[in-house]
Amino acid sequence: MPQQGKSTRDDAGDGRLWSKPFSLAIAVNFFISLVFYLLMTSMALYAVDRFGASDTAAGLTAGSFVLGALTARVFAGKFLDFVGRRRMLLAGLLFYTVAALFYTPAGSLEILIAIRVIHGAAFGLASTALSASVMALIPAGRRGEGTGYFSISNTLATAVGPFLAVLLVDRTSYGVLYMVTAACAAASLLVALALRLPERTLSPAEVAAKWRMRPADVLEPRAAAIASVMLVAGVAYSGVLTFLNSYAQEQDMVAAASGFFLIYAGVVFVSRFVVGRLQDTRGDNAVVYPILASFAVGLGLLAWAPNSTVLAIAGAFVGMGFGALMPTAQAIAVTVAPDHRIGIATSTFFLMLDAGIGLGPFLLGLLIPLTGFTGMYAVLAVVVGAAMILYHFVHGRSARRPSRP
Repeated sequence: MPQQGKSTRDDAGDGRLWSKPFSLAIAVNFFISLVFYLLMTSMALYAVDRFGASDTAAGLTAGSFVLGALTARVFAGKFLDFVGRRRMLLAGLLFYTVAALFYTPAGSLEILIAIRVIHGAAFGLASTALSASVMALIPAGRRGEGTGYFSISNTLATAVGPFLAVLLVDRTSYGVLYMVTAACAAASLLVALALRLPERTLSPAEVAAKWRMRPADVLEPRAAAIASVMLVAGVAYSGVLTFLNSYAQEQDMVAAASGFFLIYAGVVFVSRFVVGRLQDTRGDNAVVYPILASFAVGLGLLAWAPNSTVLAIAGAFVGMGFGALMPTAQAIAVTVAPDHRIGIATSTFFLMLDAGIGLGPFLLGLLIPLTGFTGMYAVLAVVVGAAMILYHFVHGRSARRPSRP
């Protein structure tokens, strides 16, 4: 009888972290993430410039990509091992590339939103397959460290994407931006063709329950606890990702906005070499509480930001906050789940993160006319402060310190 959760390959079985599949997965994740950030940081302004969209509609246009990803993840986690991890990854990346070609021809706001949803669904399939598979390539005792290294690719995309998007739109046109976006999506597919992922052998019980869609079949309760913190954090970060450029234009600090993301990425890059190891040796609480506090401070500085220097400092705090929180929380989510439910745990984690980032722009678009950008960031700082309390109750009070020195 096949063993539940058994992989056809065990690249992490010898305790070695760096391998060819792990390195290729990092490259694929970079291109996937680069497409996301190229579009997310420019889409709201594009909707306003081309279609005269309101703040609420512009936020919906940006966030609809993530709502498409959220919908796809509901099914991706459940059917990942039935379809096959590599097969789902390649299929998702194929649609990811094709959908990227349709932004320029979109002739109305409604069509643009529909393309965003489809593109996001492809992103959800590909990123779920990749993220779940990478966890099998990382030794269990080095999961915090390994997840941090894997997330470096996302960090680099965070720096390059927004900076490149602003540069291309300012120096060329949105059409060129979308050509670059399609090329990056195609690059992710080409690299993925050389990537071999560990596949799981399904148990008879899993096969028998293939078409069952109970809540437990698409959500992992143990992962949902920490993912609830990411839901709140995702809403807060969506305010940075979607509206920082608009805020900077209003405050005449556009150059500083580009610098914000570069500083953000630099701080996150450095943190990847420290936070993961600290989490593995000192425990989850030793890193999560300071990370959330840093995120709240960064949002507070954005709300104040009287000049470009303060805006840059805010980028450092947000980088040490949300940027370091993602791999830290993901490591918790897959560690608390059984091995045979890592795919569903990964899907659960990103479902709730996507819900926050996807719904955030729409909700904040309703808030901005009432509070302005500064008021919005002040509200988000308080919300992230409250997330520290949420973390305490869903995980912090029961988190155990690792026995490994």
